[in-house]
Amino acid sequence: MNTIIKRFLPLAFLFSLISCDAPGGNENTKVLIKTTAGDITIRLYDGTPLHRDNFIRLVNMGFYDGISFHRVIKDFMIQAGDPLTRSGLTKIQSDSLSTYTIPAEIRKEYYHKKGALAAAREGNDVNPEMRSSGTQFYIVQGKKYTDQDIAAAAERINSNLKQIIFSRLIRQIADSARRAGTPLQESEVQEKASLKMFDYLTSQGDFKFTDEQVNAYKTTGGVPRLDGTYTVFGEVTEGFDVVDKIASVPTDASDKPVTDVKILKIKIVR
Repeated sequence: MNTIIKRFLPLAFLFSLISCDAPGGNENTKVLIKTTAGDITIRLYDGTPLHRDNFIRLVNMGFYDGISFHRVIKDFMIQAGDPLTRSGLTKIQSDSLSTYTIPAEIRKEYYHKKGALAAAREGNDVNPEMRSSGTQFYIVQGKKYTDQDIAAAAERINSNLKQIIFSRLIRQIADSARRAGTPLQESEVQEKASLKMFDYLTSQGDFKFTDEQVNAYKTTGGVPRLDGTYTVFGEVTEGFDVVDKIASVPTDASDKPVTDVKILKIKIVR
């Protein structure tokens, strides 16, 4: 059997399990990530149950055991969860962000402070719903920011959100008209989307950082520009030094560690 097919058959089985009902009794879950660089303990948020339960399923299946941190950027984040890295890094490393996705659970109170656990995803141009990768996650290292930096980040977030929401409205309006058997001209779609966008902006207003977020980004650091557009579903409680250690390893031009950094095992500890 073709090697690629052999590799993806287990994933097909995995995705069928993920689609089952979410398990209960997962409140206040903590997980231990044992890596070749040391241990990291993470608390999963109850306010993002889809991501929490999806992650727990993968952990209980041993999905992450042997997978590498395939993307590492100092002062930003460390990323893992690509099943194609289980056999080690290669010169040309495929990205499995499209394996399966889960709906975004973006909440204001969960933000990209240092140690935040968040879901990777495909870009806004192909993913206006901001759906998360089912398997890939990143842990924020980040850096400290000034008031000016934070203000610039808020401006960038608002610009991104407006583009994402407008693209989503255009697609929804065009698809709805097509399904109804009354397709619209592009100019008509744009006009309807603009009216809905105006209503959204009038009712929702701009994204703003809370005082708590501003203080965190100034004192302990993080990556504020990702707030509002990526799902944060947990945080590091122990092992910040290990996150720093992994984030500081030498990497190649594609941000892959020169020396493999592996997840030995992830297990539920509470």
